[in-house]
Amino acid sequence: MLKLLDMKYKQIDLSGLKTYSIKDRCSKVSAEKSALPHKKGNSFGEFIKGLPDFLASQELKAVVQAIVKAHKNKRPVVLGMGAHSIKVGLSPLIIDLMQKGVITAIATNGACIIHDFEISYIGQTSEDVARELCTGTFGMAKETGQMLNNAINNGVKKGHGIGRSIGEFIDSSDFSFKDKSIFRAAYTLNIPATVHVAVGSDIIHMHPEADGASIGEGSLDDFRLFTSVVADLEGGVYINLGSAVILPEVFLKALTIARNLGNKVEEFTTVNMDFIQHYRPRENVLKRPTMMKGQCFALTGHHEIMFPLLSAMVIEELG
Repeated sequence: MLKLLDMKYKQIDLSGLKTYSIKDRCSKVSAEKSALPHKKGNSFGEFIKGLPDFLASQELKAVVQAIVKAHKNKRPVVLGMGAHSIKVGLSPLIIDLMQKGVITAIATNGACIIHDFEISYIGQTSEDVARELCTGTFGMAKETGQMLNNAINNGVKKGHGIGRSIGEFIDSSDFSFKDKSIFRAAYTLNIPATVHVAVGSDIIHMHPEADGASIGEGSLDDFRLFTSVVADLEGGVYINLGSAVILPEVFLKALTIARNLGNKVEEFTTVNMDFIQHYRPRENVLKRPTMMKGQCFALTGHHEIMFPLLSAMVIEELG
C-alpha cells in the first residue's frame, strides 16, 4: 500500500479573527423602511406610504417625484410607447394624464395607430393572429386598412405627420368610442403625437391603399417633430413604455440631432417600463443618454399593473 503523506493544509485557526460591534456597522436595510400592513378602508395615499422603501419600490417613488417635479417646473414629460400599452387598456389613463397636462408629448410605433383606431371605431381590437394566419386573413380587416391609409394619405397632403393625420381623422368622425383615442386627444389638446413606422411591420401596409410616399413622408415629418420635443427635454422626463426596438432607436437618433444642433439636453430622467428589460431600452434609453448627467430607472412589471400604479401615484402626489 502507498504511504499517505501529511496534508499540506489544515483547518484555519479563527482565534485571531478581528470583529466589531454591529452597532458601528453601516447597514443598508432598516426596520423603519419596511412595509406597513394594509388595513381595510385605508386610502390610496396611505397605501403608498405603506410601501417598503427599498429597491424597485424606492425607484418607483423616485420616478413619481421626477414626473411631478417636471410638471411643476413646466418641463416636458414625454411618453414613448408600444402598442401593447393600448391592448391592455391603458388608453384612458394616458389620455387622463394628457388632459391634466402631465404628459406633454406622445411617440409611438406604427402598430399604435391600428389599435387606437380600432378601439375608437368599434370599441374592440387585437385579432387572433395564429388563427387568422392559418387562413390568410390576418390583418385583412377592410376598415382598418382603408380608413387608416386614407387618413394618412389625406393628412400628409395637408402637411401633417402621421400622428396628427390620424388624430384629426378620428376627431372628425362619428365613431362611438372616439373619446378613447390617444391620437384624437393629442389632436384636440394640440400636443405632439408622433408615429415612427418600420415599413412592412404593420398590417395596414398589406392593403392596396398603402402609399409608400405618404407613409415615409409622414413618418419622417413625425421624426423631426419628435426631435424638436427631445431638444426641449432638459429638466424633463422620457418614459419608454413597452417598446423594445423602434422607440429606443428613434430616441437615440433624436437626442443626437438635438445635441448636435447645440441644444442643452443633459440633465433629465429616463424610465423604461417593461415586463422584460431588453438591450436597446437599457442602453439607448437608460444608460447612454444619461451618461453626462441625469438619472435613469428600469421598472420591471406588466404594463397593466405598473402604469396604473405609476399614474395613480403621480395624481396622488399632485393633489
